[in-house]
Amino acid sequence: MSYSDAFLKQILRRTKVIAVVGVSLNPVRPSYYVARYLSLRGFRVIGVNPGHAGAQLFGETVRSSIAELPPEVDMLDLFRRSEAVGPLVDEALEHLPGLRTVWMQIGVENPEAAARAEARGIDVVMNRCPKIEYQRLHGELRMGGFNTGVISSKL
Repeated sequence: MSYSDAFLKQILRRTKVIAVVGVSLNPVRPSYYVARYLSLRGFRVIGVNPGHAGAQLFGETVRSSIAELPPEVDMLDLFRRSEAVGPLVDEALEHLPGLRTVWMQIGVENPEAAARAEARGIDVVMNRCPKIEYQRLHGELRMGGFNTGVISSKL
């Protein structure tokens, strides 16, 4: 899917509280470092993972389910397989009155769940990473897709 930079910027600009579904406490896992990056950029990040429920992560208690999230969650960031997304989106639609965005991570697409969310006026992004998009839209990524911080000696 193709999303305009203006659409992605609007989502990232308005978002305040992100629930990262499938978060890991392992710092080498993508769900951990994406959640950490977003929390360092000023977003309130709340993890959802029944295997880590009750643990503290970035100043928040990890929840066991979407139903346990506070109502002010306005973005759902899904680190789950495509086939698992449908029930999660339905649970979010039922329990999160402030939800404005469903974001499915790289490799995650579920057009049926997306259509249900969009029918309720919720923006959906599939097969993208909010960390990467934030970095790209804020000039933190270079042409190679990363920022090494290395100054080359080549002239």
